[in-house]
Amino acid sequence: MNTFSSLIRVSAALALAALVGVQSGCLVVAAGAAGAGTVAYIRGELEASLEGRYDAVVTAASGAVTDLKFARISENKDALTAVIIARTADDKKIEIRVTRVTDTLSKVQIRVGIFGDEFVSVSILDRIKANL
Repeated sequence: MNTFSSLIRVSAALALAALVGVQSGCLVVAAGAAGAGTVAYIRGELEASLEGRYDAVVTAASGAVTDLKFARISENKDALTAVIIARTADDKKIEIRVTRVTDTLSKVQIRVGIFGDEFVSVSILDRIKANL
């Protein structure tokens, strides 16, 4: 009976841990995908490490906004970080942030709306990768 009680406790702990992960909005989309070091969707924001020079990734992100026909609001860039702000047809704010990590690696962060929209975020990332 002691072994059965331990099994129930472990199962309950695992179920609670899984529930906490789902409730906190943590969901890993992919790890080690082609052309990407890591891709994760956490708390409404999609974050990816992309192999590519910083300027090329910024150009690809800007092109993704155009390709997906989002309304471009602003685009600011310096030597290390670029921020592109756009809006969807239903007026959700899109923020795409590209950060230079190394000469050949860039970090991309995408947030759609206040709480995030995973489908739109992944669509933007797919278009950025296609433009690289």
